[in-house]
Amino acid sequence: MNDSKLDQLVRLISAWPGLMARPDRALVDDGLVLLEYLGAAHRLVDVGSGAGLPGIPIKIARPDLDVTLIESDQAKAAFLVHACAALGLEHVEVEARRAEEAGRDPRLREAFDIAVARALAPLPVLVELCLPLVRVGGRLLAQKTEAEDPAAAARAIQLLGGELSAVKAAPSAARGAGTVVVIDKVRPTPALYPRRAGVPARKPL
Repeated sequence: MNDSKLDQLVRLISAWPGLMARPDRALVDDGLVLLEYLGAAHRLVDVGSGAGLPGIPIKIARPDLDVTLIESDQAKAAFLVHACAALGLEHVEVEARRAEEAGRDPRLREAFDIAVARALAPLPVLVELCLPLVRVGGRLLAQKTEAEDPAAAARAIQLLGGELSAVKAAPSAARGAGTVVVIDKVRPTPALYPRRAGVPARKPL
């Protein structure tokens, strides 16, 4: 683990106005609970990356990964470009666009071994934003807490070509009740999904 780069990421977040209310090392480390679920993945996408969490810490820990960071907020996307350059990270792409648009891009659709998301949306919405990006045989790793019931997303998971594999306790210093919801991609996502920008949040499946 490259602790110096993780500490540097905390400093970069702290120095960027308005990016995160309480940047600290615990929040950066929170995403590292996903490492044990990555297996032999080569391509990873972080959807709604924000300050680069969990995508950038995962990239620091697994420099072999090709990582794509999707972030629709232009200021946050600019930070992601800046941070990756400052940290000397290679094979990282920043997509400054909505996840709904990315999910319909033939270059990105069903192109990733792993999708990760933290604090993005309720699970039914998150599934529609993320699963279209995952190849059949890949998986979605959603960082949640024990308070959210994955059963509420059962219909969305099925419609999007997924299958709930496991819900694992994954506590960290930042989130004592943290969980990882593991969803396997078992079928191609129907062409209908994701729906147009904003619809998944307004009308969850």
